[in-house]
Amino acid sequence: MKPKAIFNWSSGKDSALALYKVLQEEQFEITSLLTSINKEFQRISMHGVPVSLLEKQAESLGLPLIKLELPAEPSMEEYQELMLRTMNQCKSQGITHSVFGDIFLEDLRKYREDQLQSVGIQGVFPLWKINTTDLIHEFLDLGFKTIVTCVNEMYLDKSFAGRIIDQYFITDLPENVDPCGENGEFHTFTFDGPIFKNPISFEMGEIIKKSYPKPKSADNDEDGDYVFWFCDLMAK
Repeated sequence: MKPKAIFNWSSGKDSALALYKVLQEEQFEITSLLTSINKEFQRISMHGVPVSLLEKQAESLGLPLIKLELPAEPSMEEYQELMLRTMNQCKSQGITHSVFGDIFLEDLRKYREDQLQSVGIQGVFPLWKINTTDLIHEFLDLGFKTIVTCVNEMYLDKSFAGRIIDQYFITDLPENVDPCGENGEFHTFTFDGPIFKNPISFEMGEIIKKSYPKPKSADNDEDGDYVFWFCDLMAK
């Protein structure tokens, strides 16, 4: 029997490509998708995608969905407590592995692996250390389709929000922006591709500006906000 794994699903392109690779390799039985949700607004954390569209993705993928509901602005302690509780429940159901779409952020991978180790689950990273230019072209060549739902104004202006990722989008990116947005420059919603039974229908709403205070730390005592532009998507 294959080891059972849970897949950490963000709704975006990296998740979609990582899931594609895991399903192709057939090393694990993917039992369900796990997605962090803003409990107050019922949207995917950071991506801003409404739960109704997330549920349509899960239905088209043919996988059960576990929604990890978080407070609007959870502390690290709250997040860890809720995540560990969820992973312990998964462990009790025979889950031995947890799959992520991370590519090259060493600190993030270490954090995930440390947290998983505490409950006896092993992390899996199908895209790890693959060149991000190669990844985005592979993603498009496979027939995936994705739309930019959120951009960080530190890297990209409002005009990039709501764009479909294609070769024109990649060409327009500034040199300091990773083509997969791995540094948090942008986030996406994937609505079609080889792992979906059918495309996800949606409508585009307004482009909305939102600001979040920068967290104070020993290394950063600057005032100011992080500014993001969100493309509001709605299920048809």
